[in-house]
Amino acid sequence: MDKRDRSGIFRARLMEAMEREGVSRSALARQTRVDRSTVGQLLKEDYPRLPNAHLAADAATALGVSTDWLLGLTNRPERPGDIVAAAMALSPAERSSADEQLLGWHHEAAGYKVRHVPATLPDILKSEDMLDWEYASFRDQRLAQAITKMRKQLEWLQSGFSDYEIALPIHELQALATGSSYYTGLEKTVGDQQLNLICDLCEDMFPKLRIVLFDARKVFSAPVTIFGPNLAVIYIGQFYLAFRDSSRVRSLSDHFDWLVREATVDARDVPAYIRSLMSA
Repeated sequence: MDKRDRSGIFRARLMEAMEREGVSRSALARQTRVDRSTVGQLLKEDYPRLPNAHLAADAATALGVSTDWLLGLTNRPERPGDIVAAAMALSPAERSSADEQLLGWHHEAAGYKVRHVPATLPDILKSEDMLDWEYASFRDQRLAQAITKMRKQLEWLQSGFSDYEIALPIHELQALATGSSYYTGLEKTVGDQQLNLICDLCEDMFPKLRIVLFDARKVFSAPVTIFGPNLAVIYIGQFYLAFRDSSRVRSLSDHFDWLVREATVDARDVPAYIRSLMSA
């Protein structure tokens, strides 16, 4: 780029950043430790001048932007650390995955497809009796809160604002049907009620709700939810790791699509497969 063109970009962006931050010429001169006349020369339209690297970096720091943006090397004004922070963030996760944070993300994704790989059964599909069994060790207000939030998410699911595609390890339903592994101690009537609920939702809401089953011995996924093209969230226990960078969201979407391609049971066949487990 010609020096005059680059200096013009620098001048325009320096003025834009100063105006946005409410920084005067004198204030910028103090923060960058130069004379006010030096700042004036940088802003003088008929006197194109580029600063040295030290002054450019100091000006960028004072104004909360990146040096590359001031010099016209990128169109993103954020500093590299700020870009990373915006692209990836940690959010506290409550015991129930149907918490207010998740509900907000579901609303944010209205009109887009939501792809979900749950840690166990999706809370959005759980019966109240199942939640009661899972929360038996708490016996406080958290059960009532979880049921309320689950109902809100189920209402949102049934509203049809977004399509939902869930990839579930097939062993999760097998364990539920037999009352083994995680579901050891669960009454059979509760397990059967839960399986019937999933069958009903799959049939009543298809194709707005699609569940596929994959074999975790052949393919693997951590718990993840992709909320349309702009947000992907990985559940790591006490926190959600949220990504907003488009390339990372796209990579996780590709991962989910791979799970669907490798699925052992297709969405249309899930109700029949569940009923076969219940009759075994």
